[in-house]
Amino acid sequence: MQKLQTQGVHHITLVGADRQSTIDFWEGVLGMPFVFDQPNLDVPEEGHLYFDPGDGRLITIFTNETRRPDPKPNPVDIGDVHHIAFSVSHATFAQAVKRLAERGIANSGPKDRGFMDSIYFRDPLGQLYELASFRFEPPAGRTHAEVLLEAHHLRVAAGDYNITESHLADAIESMIKRGRGSLSRDRSPKDPYKKGLRNRKDAPDLPAAEGVSKKRTLGKKAYGAVKTARPKRKTKQAERTTKPEGKGR
Repeated sequence: MQKLQTQGVHHITLVGADRQSTIDFWEGVLGMPFVFDQPNLDVPEEGHLYFDPGDGRLITIFTNETRRPDPKPNPVDIGDVHHIAFSVSHATFAQAVKRLAERGIANSGPKDRGFMDSIYFRDPLGQLYELASFRFEPPAGRTHAEVLLEAHHLRVAAGDYNITESHLADAIESMIKRGRGSLSRDRSPKDPYKKGLRNRKDAPDLPAAEGVSKKRTLGKKAYGAVKTARPKRKTKQAERTTKPEGKGR
């Protein structure tokens, strides 16, 4: 017996209402390009609209001009779809609450999921959707799922309740160490600052953090070393006693 090995989501098809309300939601709210349109080949009186969610996969909707949107929440019984999540950038996620509110769309507000941030809302048909933004980028050539698998093992080993950013950071470090070669024999963590770089005379002139003075950021000793030297002004007494060159003895 062999598996039927999948290689990704090909498309997801939902039962929609009329054509225009479908386009207005999927393209007009979520920004998915409307890329393909033909009849439902199994039910010719219905339309079949295709949208690109952003990764080249497809979201398809069956439409019928006799159906109208019904905002009543969809059932969540066994076998029903609870919600569908779409990936957004951190920049878009930061605008989500405002842009949903502009349309009067109720939403959950940002939710902390440990490895991602989420916002939930319903479409005009009562289906629940999630806008999700990952808190990490996987190493080059690796996937988010691979990082989550690595982070899961670290979480279980530590006895923690859920994946957090520390698990993600350690997972990425571990994956890079295993997957990328190095000339160094010892790749363990090091501390090149252990001799107190910030207290040395050659400490760099670092910009101060907002609300923190340069002196506090670098330390008094280092700050004194990087200050611009100003020439000392002569006192009036010194000016009177200094003879001009070449005049008198």
